[in-house]
Amino acid sequence: MSRIGMGKNAWALFLLLLAGIVLGGFIGNLVAGIPGFGWLNYGQSFGLTSPVVFDIGIMVITFGLSIHISIASIIGVLIAILVYRLI
Repeated sequence: MSRIGMGKNAWALFLLLLAGIVLGGFIGNLVAGIPGFGWLNYGQSFGLTSPVVFDIGIMVITFGLSIHISIASIIGVLIAILVYRLI
C-alpha cells in the first residue's frame, strides 16, 4: 500500500478530491441561475462528443466520457486539499 507525506493514506486524498469535484460541480449547477454567482458554473467541457458504439449482433456496447470542469469544482478541489492537509 502506497503512503504519501507523513503516513497519510493516498486513498483518503483520492476520496476527498473526488468529493470536492462532485460537491463543487453540484454547487456550481445549483447557483448558476442566481445573479452574482453565475461565474461559479463557468467552465469547460471535454470528452467524446458522440459515444463509441460496438454492435456485435446480440449485444451493443456503448462507451462515452464527458467531463465538465467549472470554477466551483476547482474551488472544491482546493478545499479538499486543505482538509487533507489538516487531518
